[in-house]
Amino acid sequence: MAGNKKKNFILDTNVVLHDYRCLYNFEENDIYIPIVVLEELDKFKKGNDQINYNAREFLRQLDGITDDDMFTKGTSIGNGMGKLFIETNTNMKKRVTEVFPEVTPDHRILSAVLEISERHPRTKTILVTKDINLRMKARSIGLMAEDYINDKVADVFLFEKQHRTFSGIDASLIDRLYSGNEGVSLEEFNLEENIKPNECFILKNGKKSVLARYNPFINKVV
Repeated sequence: MAGNKKKNFILDTNVVLHDYRCLYNFEENDIYIPIVVLEELDKFKKGNDQINYNAREFLRQLDGITDDDMFTKGTSIGNGMGKLFIETNTNMKKRVTEVFPEVTPDHRILSAVLEISERHPRTKTILVTKDINLRMKARSIGLMAEDYINDKVADVFLFEKQHRTFSGIDASLIDRLYSGNEGVSLEEFNLEENIKPNECFILKNGKKSVLARYNPFINKVV
């Protein structure tokens, strides 16, 4: 009997930190996000670096998906695309612990990959990670692993690094950007300079700061 041509891709944390748009780059294949990845992303939310911004943007995307099916049978990512699953099984697999006894986020991800591959034996299950060492660990226990390569990311990062800094911003607005998922109306910042659509910039108040972006479609800073 022929195997399923559709593949299951399990994303490591560093893929999201590299490209918060990664969900839309796997065509008709299904994507799994281990719960440990969400736990790690939560630690990266605060800060002005690109990875901090990417963590917040990705979590906002997930928060915008109100379909609880992503925890069970999966929710559609979009037309002509696969489904998104949040993998909540946190049991450490024996095949993993026999080789890597320490319980770390990486080893929890390996257990999630093994769990999904056993659940879908006729579908190729592949770990996607920027971490060479983790790819080698996966292969050492018989799991498939690939690097995440997206040529568009480098150009976007180059653009986003050319950002302006606005000081004297109300600290409560910065707090709202960190804690909320819907963004803050552009008018609330009272910025004297014109903000371009999708422009990235730093908002500061003393030692408190955040890397943000203007979303013209909802007229909000996110």
